[in-house]
Amino acid sequence: MKFSLAVTAVVSALSSGVLAGTAGCGKAPSTIRAGQNQVTVNGKQRTYTVTLPQNYDNTKEYKLIFGIHWLGGNMNDVVQGTSIQPYYGLPALANNTAIFVAPEGLRPNGQSGWANSGGEDIAFMREIIKATDANFCINEKLRFSTGFSYGGGMSYSIACTLGDQFRAVAVLSGAQLSGCQGGSTPVAYYGQHGTFDSVLNIQMGRQLRDNFVRVNGCQNTNAPEPARNSRGRIQTKYTGCQADKPVWWTAFDGDHTPIQSNQGGGTDKFNTFTGPSVWEFFSQFQ
Repeated sequence: MKFSLAVTAVVSALSSGVLAGTAGCGKAPSTIRAGQNQVTVNGKQRTYTVTLPQNYDNTKEYKLIFGIHWLGGNMNDVVQGTSIQPYYGLPALANNTAIFVAPEGLRPNGQSGWANSGGEDIAFMREIIKATDANFCINEKLRFSTGFSYGGGMSYSIACTLGDQFRAVAVLSGAQLSGCQGGSTPVAYYGQHGTFDSVLNIQMGRQLRDNFVRVNGCQNTNAPEPARNSRGRIQTKYTGCQADKPVWWTAFDGDHTPIQSNQGGGTDKFNTFTGPSVWEFFSQFQ
């Protein structure tokens, strides 16, 4: 009788999807909550914000998406949306299927960023993963990260070092600014860069892209880019990649920005292709 009841419980749990999720499935959060949270990493107090979907249900598995700020920015810029839409425009597209996290960078030189000295920012990301897994119901196969500029560099570092824990990253006008410990695990990769970026030259973005073109086994084909003053953008979807590890690259005729106008020319945080393009990439993984 006891064995029969145990089997029934397991079958019930499997049918509800709980066992496929993290330890936080089926539980009320106990050690962190929606809003600001803190954790000590390498003797330093680190802060991050968790944003839950409306009507969060702890028996339902959610995607987990990191939104990482730029040099001199902060987590509130990402959460509230200052020069960008909140979380780079993704929550409105996710339609309550994702939990979002915005980490806060350190300020070694007075401006917050992601130097990742000695791997301390990667250690911070690991602690966030542990805490969110323990407190919320997350599909551990559907973790993502995106960020602009320094936040793009940090997302690239996440792909390099935590590729076994993240399904995909989207690097917006980034460069190798936060290191790349590892970088040999295939990770689905979306890159986006302006052709006349005056802060981080597009060649820096190409280098990040090319690493995952190689690691993901894609065919190394030419990726065309729009001409100066064309106000256009060209997206290349590489072929030959591992079936579940695609690489997409969007080059746009523009400068250093995550909010290039959808019509081309200038910036427009309310009418940019960035959010829809990143969400199209992330949402293909189920």
